[in-house]
This record gives sequence, structure tokens and C-alpha cells, in this order.
Amino acid sequence: MTTDVDTLLDPKNDFVFKKLFVESLPSLTDLINAIRHPEAPIEVVEILNPRIEPDELLGKYIVLDILARDGQGHFYNVEMQVRRRPDWSARSVYYMAKALADQLKSGGAYSALQPVIGIHLLDFELFTDDQQAHQALWCFELRDRTQPAVCVGREIQLNIIELPKADRLGVAAGDLAAWVAYFKHWQEEAAMNQIIHPPVRQALANLKMLSGNEDTRRLAFVRERALRDEISELQGARREGWAEGMEQGMEQGMEQGMEKGMEKGVQQGAVLILERLLVKRFGALPEETRRQLAQAHPEQLETWTERLLDAATLNAVFESH
Repeated sequence: MTTDVDTLLDPKNDFVFKKLFVESLPSLTDLINAIRHPEAPIEVVEILNPRIEPDELLGKYIVLDILARDGQGHFYNVEMQVRRRPDWSARSVYYMAKALADQLKSGGAYSALQPVIGIHLLDFELFTDDQQAHQALWCFELRDRTQPAVCVGREIQLNIIELPKADRLGVAAGDLAAWVAYFKHWQEEAAMNQIIHPPVRQALANLKMLSGNEDTRRLAFVRERALRDEISELQGARREGWAEGMEQGMEQGMEQGMEKGMEKGVQQGAVLILERLLVKRFGALPEETRRQLAQAHPEQLETWTERLLDAATLNAVFESH
């Protein structure tokens, strides 16, 4: 069955992503090497979690990852993340640490532990401060703060690529540029025709084959629906939080018994709820942010609440447009 580009599945759908790379070790090998360049190239020889269980497809708050092993015994946790979750960093480190700890059997020696390397592709911009705005590829290791050239060990390494930033700025080079184009422009025939890197050409052929399989399309839709349900739940929680804040404000205003008091109560309730949502999403708030919330107009609070769900950073909630 031939598949038109308009009907191709999204390779960033984590179900499709896992299917593509679990079924093609050369593609997975090339993607890992492109992201980790200029480190020595590796070859993936085994996928340790090839199966995708039905309940994983329906899990709204999970990411389908790939746990692979290379010829040297090193482990790779590879995953695609399409939206930033408030606990994304804790989750990422947890799964790498778990892959490290699970290697140690009772009575085993620590010297037998093999490195665990995270390869995380993000379909959002994670670092947006001015000093970070022109870098899209990151590698985090256990290094000294004052002398970063000193590394205590290579047991855990996290590699991150921000796909939108890499594509927008054109900062990816060589093989990695071809992979970025694949993930960001898979539906653009002209862009795909310009790619000559053989592993990416093969990945595109594999994507067309998967897209022509009705069962795969159905499961990809199931996965996409679960992710949409997650967003809907978060939006519903946001609306409920806003309504709760309004209700609390009205109650405070009623207790004060004055129209001015009611308005003040509504404002205080809205600030309280938005503050709670921000803390849940981004962690502890700077004192300056708390002052900004306390001094905001109702229209500003509503605007910031609308931005909250999709903002990649705390600054993005408050930035001027």
C-alpha cells in the first residue's frame, strides 16, 4: 500500500516513535550517534523493552520510552516528549537512575555497573533565557560546578535536543540536521526529498510503511486520544481552579459585606489559585513573581492563566506579546 505524505503518521507520537526505532536498530543507532556526536559511535545490539502493552497506550501521564543496550553493555533510555510536564526532569532522572540501580543484583559489585545514557528528544523549547536561547543540544553529566572539566564519573549522562529550537535556528549540523528535518517536516515532501542521509531516508520509508498499516494507524489514534485527554483534563483542572478562586473570592467578599470587599476577595482568590497552579507546574516561585501576582489586574490574571498550560517556562507565562 502506498501512503501519501498527507496521511503519514506523526513520528513524534511516542507510540509511532517507539515502533519505528524498536523495529530498526540501525536507525536507532544512527539517531543516538547523531545526538551524541562527537562522542565515539556506538552500535545498538538489543532492545530491552520492545513490547508496547495495551495499558501503556491508554496511560495519559506516561511517555513510551526505549531501553536499549550497545555492544559494550552501556544502556540507553531513548524517548520523545511532545509537551513539557511539571515533573519532566525528576521523571527523566528517576528512570535513568532506576536503569542504573536495576543492574546491581544482590551481592554484586558497583564496579560492574554500566553507564546509563539518556537520549531525550523534546518537541518544545526547554531553555529560553537569553544565554540559553541559541543552544538546542545539551549534555548533562556529574561535573564539578567550578571546574566543569572535572567529571566524577560517567555512570549517568542525559542528552537533550530541543527540536523546535534546533529547527528554527538551524543549529543542528550533519546527520543530526537530517534527523531534525525528519521530525519537524515529515509531511513536507519537498523538505524530505532534500534529505540524502541514508538512515533518515530509511526511517522515512519505515514511517510510510507503518502509516499504511491500518492496525498501526488505529493504535496511533488511541495513543493520540489518550494524550489529548490528558490536555483536556489539565485544561479542566485549570478552569475549575479559576472557578474555585472566583468562588472563594466571592465568599470572602460576602463576609466583608461590601462591594469593594467582594472585588478584593475575588482578586485574592484568583491570585491564590493561579499561584498554586504555577507552583505545581514550575516549582517554588521567586519572590518577585509573587509580588507581580499580588499587584496584577484581573485581566492580567486571566491572561496568565490561559498561558499556563502551554508555557514551557515560568517566564513564558508572564512575557509580553
